[in-house]
Amino acid sequence: MAQNSQDNTHSAANNHFRQTVAELRDALGRLDETHWHAVQSLALDTLASWQNGGKLMICGNGGSAADSQHIAAELVGRFLADRPGYAALALTTNSSVLTAVGNDYGFDQIFSRQVQGLGNPQDVLLVISTSGHSANCILAVQEARKKNMKVHGFLGRDGGELLTLVDSALVAPSQHTPRIQEIHITMGHLLCQILEEMVDSDQAGQSV
Repeated sequence: MAQNSQDNTHSAANNHFRQTVAELRDALGRLDETHWHAVQSLALDTLASWQNGGKLMICGNGGSAADSQHIAAELVGRFLADRPGYAALALTTNSSVLTAVGNDYGFDQIFSRQVQGLGNPQDVLLVISTSGHSANCILAVQEARKKNMKVHGFLGRDGGELLTLVDSALVAPSQHTPRIQEIHITMGHLLCQILEEMVDSDQAGQSV
């Protein structure tokens, strides 16, 4: 009896493994030039921001909050190259700010309040939302617009309301939240690699 239960569990797990791999392969296979141009546009705006003393600000909820911190860490620390730290800030890490603003103004304002206080016209905002409908990301975008910041999105499904608000968006080609998140962090890694190469090329050109 116990052996049959273990066999059934193993079979179900194996099926989940195969389904997960198949779904991810399908989503990766549907990435095209549109997605590349979205990442390239974000990289170019971020490079221009850094050249003008600005920073990349990133926000999202749940797994997207983790992605925000992950991407910022790769840029402030390093991705592949040994180089100085880049100006990137995840708006998801200061628990005192998040809880104070959430308590006093509401959860919807936890990012917009930070954009209001920390954002400048030369900065870039990246919002990460698997649904494209995250209210706190929408308010962050609206606040960034007041400051004439460039705004980009890593979105999912049909892009949601955020698709209509950002300058450029990578919309992960999947309806499944886990696959969308996996596409987002893969493209986040690509962004970091492109930026390292862009900054290196820019600095090499200035030294000539």
